[in-house]
Amino acid sequence: MNPRRSGAAAIAAIAVLAALAAPACDRGAGPDSEPPEPSATHSAPQLAPPRVSIRFVDRTAPAGIAFRHTNGAYGSKLLPETCGSGAGCLDYDGDGHLDLFFVNSRYWPGHEPPGAVLPACALYRGRGDGTFEDVTAESGAGVSLYGMGCAVADYDGDGDDDVYVTGLEGNILLRNDGGHFADATAFAGVGGGHWRDRAGDEHPEWSTAAAWLDADGDEDLDLFVANYVQWTADTDVFTTIDGVHKVFTTPDRYRGLPCRLFANRGDGTFEDRSAAAGLLDVEGKALGVALWDFDDNGFLDIAVANDTRPNFLFMAERGALREMGLALEVAYDQNGRARAGMGIDVADYANDGVPGIAIGNFSQESISLYRRGSGGRFTSAAAAAGLERATFEPLAFGLLFRDFDLDGLQDLVIANGHIEPDIARYFPSQRYEQPPQLFLGVAGGRFVEATERAGEDFRAPRAGRGLLAADFDEDGDLDLVLTSNGSSAVLLSCERTGVPAHFLRVRLEQPGGNRRAIGARVLLEADGLRQTRTMRTGSSYVSESEATLTFGLGGTLPAAASLHVRWPDGRETAHQVGAFDTTITIARP
Repeated sequence: MNPRRSGAAAIAAIAVLAALAAPACDRGAGPDSEPPEPSATHSAPQLAPPRVSIRFVDRTAPAGIAFRHTNGAYGSKLLPETCGSGAGCLDYDGDGHLDLFFVNSRYWPGHEPPGAVLPACALYRGRGDGTFEDVTAESGAGVSLYGMGCAVADYDGDGDDDVYVTGLEGNILLRNDGGHFADATAFAGVGGGHWRDRAGDEHPEWSTAAAWLDADGDEDLDLFVANYVQWTADTDVFTTIDGVHKVFTTPDRYRGLPCRLFANRGDGTFEDRSAAAGLLDVEGKALGVALWDFDDNGFLDIAVANDTRPNFLFMAERGALREMGLALEVAYDQNGRARAGMGIDVADYANDGVPGIAIGNFSQESISLYRRGSGGRFTSAAAAAGLERATFEPLAFGLLFRDFDLDGLQDLVIANGHIEPDIARYFPSQRYEQPPQLFLGVAGGRFVEATERAGEDFRAPRAGRGLLAADFDEDGDLDLVLTSNGSSAVLLSCERTGVPAHFLRVRLEQPGGNRRAIGARVLLEADGLRQTRTMRTGSSYVSESEATLTFGLGGTLPAAASLHVRWPDGRETAHQVGAFDTTITIARP
C-alpha cells in the first residue's frame, strides 16, 4: 500500500499540477477566448426577466434520502478516492414511480474505522410524491464494491429494470426479478476485462461509465463499458506541489485502458466483442459516455469523454465501431490539446436538427461544446454559445442538457467540484467544493447563466460528481439529484413560478429485448417549433437519468402538435397529440 515516490516523479507531478492551475494564457485557452478577468468567472450574458422562473429547492431530508458516499480516504490520497460516485433512476418494482439507486465505494483493506458498517450501494423506493423509503435490505440492492457508476435497462426483457454497477475492482450486474435483485455477473459474463502489469500480474479493469444500446440491430440490448487507467494501490504515484504534501494527481501519470462491448446473446448471457468491434485497438482514459445517431444510419454512435487523452467518437454500423474522434474533430480542443474530459451529453440544443456534444473539463479549461457541421465534422461552439468564460474557473463533472423551464429550448446544468481537497492551500482562487451552474437556452443556440436565480440551495458549494434529472414528484418538470465525493447526495426539486409552462412527457414501449426502444428518435412538431429527442441511456458522469422524454411547450398551448417516432428497427410512425401537461405512452405497432 506504500505509494511510489521518486524525485523525478515529484518534479514531473509539480509541473502537471502547476500547468493545470496556470492562467489560460499559459495553457492555451484558444483563439476565440481571452483570459477572464478576476470578476468574470460567471460572465455569460445576463438573463432578461423570464415569463417562467425556476429554482431548485433542497428536498433531501423531507424526501427521506440519507445516502452518503464513502470513498475510504484515510490520508494517503489514493487516486480512486476523488473520482466517485454516481446514481441512477429506475422503476424497480413496476409501480410507475421513479426510484433512486446510489453507487457507493468502500474502505480500503486495513483502514476500516472501528465498528464501521460495511459501505454499500443503496436503493430508495419512490412514492410518486417526491418522497422515498429505503428498501436496500429487502431489495437485495445493497452490494458492496469500490463503485463508480451505474447504467439502467431491462436487458433480459422481462419487464423490470436491471442495474449494471461499474467499479474499480470489477463490475456487478444486478438482475431484477420481480423487485428483488440478484448478482448475475458471473452467469452473464460482464464482470469486465483485465490488464497485466510489468510483472505479469493480472488486475481488473477500472470501469467508470456504461451505457446500454442495441449495437448489432438484433433488438437485444448490448452493453458498452468505459474504462479509466491502469492503477493499483502499490503503484499509486506520489504527486506534490510544495515538495512535501501529497495531492491527487491527474491521470496522465498512468497508462489508459480500452473500452469494452458486451453483446447480448438473448439468453441472459453476453459475449465480449470488444476485439471484433475494434475497441481494443485504442486506449483511452474514459469517464463519460453519451449516445446519439450522428450519421442517421439507424445505429447509435458512442461519444466518449477521455481524461487528458483525446476524446473518442465511435461511429457504429451493426456491431462494428470505427473510432472517428480525430477525423470528425472532437478529439481535441481548438488548440489541438486534449482536455480533462469528465461528464458528457448530446442534444439538438438549438432545435435545428443539429446535434452538439458538451463535455465537462478541468478548472481553467471551460467546458467543450462541439457542434456538428459540414461533412459530419464538428466545430468548437462553446464561445459562440456563451459558455466559455462562465465555465472557465470551475472543474466540471456531471452535466446534462434538459428543458428545465419548459420553454421549448434545452438548458444545461453542470455539477462542479475540484479533485484536490487542499487546492486552496496552493491556489487561493480555487475551492474543492464548488457551486453547480445552470444555463438556460435562448434562441440561436445560445445560453445565458441563471445560477444566481436558481436558488440558494442550488448554489451551495459541493464536491459535485454524479448528476441526473428526473420528475420525482410527478409535476411535469425535472428535478435533480447531485452526488458529492465523500459526502451526502442531494435531491433538488424544481419549482416553477410565473406564467404556467406547459409540457408533454413521452414514454416508448416495444416488444422484445429492447423494451424501452433505446435508439428511437422522437420529433415533436408544435406550432412550427421542432424538438428532437433520442431514447438512450448513459450521459452525464457515471449516472443514469430517467428514460421518459420531456418536451417543454412554453406558456401557450399549441393549436396542434404531432409526434414522429423512428423506431430502432427503422419503421416510422406519426401520432397526433390530443392532450398536454401529461405523460403519454406510445407503443410500437
